Amino acid sequence: MPATFASAHPDVRTFETTVDAVDGREVTLSETYFYAESGGQPADRGTLDGVRVVDVQSRGDEAAHLLDEPPAFGVGDTVRGRIDDEFRTYCMRAHTASHVLYGAGRGLLSELGYGGFDISPEKVRVDFTTTTDIDDQTLVELERRVNRVVWESRPVTWEQRSLEDALDDPNIAFNTKTEEGVMADADSIRVVTVGTATRENGGASDDSGGNNERTDEPWDVAACGGTHVSNTREIGPVELLGRSNPGEGLTRVEFAVGPQAVERRAAVKRAALDTAREVGTSVTELPEFVAKLQSDKEELAGELREAKTAMLAADLDSLPTVERNGATWRVGVVSGVGPNEVGDELQSRVGDGTDAIAVAGEQGSTFVVVATDGDVNAGETVSEITDEFGGGGGGSPTFAQGGGLSAAPDEVVEALRES
Repeated sequence: MPATFASAHPDVRTFETTVDAVDGREVTLSETYFYAESGGQPADRGTLDGVRVVDVQSRGDEAAHLLDEPPAFGVGDTVRGRIDDEFRTYCMRAHTASHVLYGAGRGLLSELGYGGFDISPEKVRVDFTTTTDIDDQTLVELERRVNRVVWESRPVTWEQRSLEDALDDPNIAFNTKTEEGVMADADSIRVVTVGTATRENGGASDDSGGNNERTDEPWDVAACGGTHVSNTREIGPVELLGRSNPGEGLTRVEFAVGPQAVERRAAVKRAALDTAREVGTSVTELPEFVAKLQSDKEELAGELREAKTAMLAADLDSLPTVERNGATWRVGVVSGVGPNEVGDELQSRVGDGTDAIAVAGEQGSTFVVVATDGDVNAGETVSEITDEFGGGGGGSPTFAQGGGLSAAPDEVVEALRES
């Protein structure tokens, strides 16, 4: 006897059965329709004679039901099981949707493999192994294909197949966990098929997006022990949330299904409408509008850099001179720029009667930058300043800088002038 009849009869929500064993809060039944956590699908929720079931785990050929508290019933008693209808329905939708998504991937992604699967209360994830870069456009196309299959009302069926026959069938997708776990000691395996589209419910796809969009071929065939809807129309809308890379060679695609997808889609639509209204355009014209904003931003940023460079050049050219140990220095304060922006400009102005240039400024904290012709040691000068005002820095004899100084730029400049 299987540990649970949930996969074979996913529509059963209430049942009566006999208690085989009770161990504290853990109960084993003669038969059960609670789904035991497996393969990425969580255990069913529900009650046994009104006591909440908090977990269900497989123990070989049995299913162990963990209750919220020790039950009043005992071995041999007849109890009534009640499965949480909303959560079971959600898991069925989510699990079948993951198969439809994998079928969509077969038509779009190269060297596709199955890397993992998980249902959480808010979203579902499917991990792919593929050499295809799943960019935004690919994600949109995957979502389009999944929702088309939902609309086409394709039948979903399941059957036991001999393990040898299933392994020889190149059309059957296998989860790595299934291959390494369930199949290790089994001579048969359960195969779930998302079938062909009927012409009455959409027929062939109106594009050439992949072989599995033909009406004479199943959309997806996979080894699976989970609970499923009997028709793709029961899945409801699917909203792909995004993708990520959880590990080497893996691409994770996450999606919402059913009511969660409806709420997510409404939130995205609301945000798009609000944004379009705020900037004075339509939702369909938002991409073009944003592209222009980005172009304008880059142009303005370039103009700002040029203006800052011109202002910095003017400030440096007007720095007052001071004689130090027989060398001519230009020393002063700069504003509105950081040490990295100052460096190139300083080095280009050394020479032609200027032996060294030193400036202090502020970007988060006070910094100092020194450029020389080599007769004056820039690195030693910065070390003298950091010795006096703290912070750190360094450089070469011709260029050095320091930061984190515990003094205002004016104080640093005064120290440079008096050294």
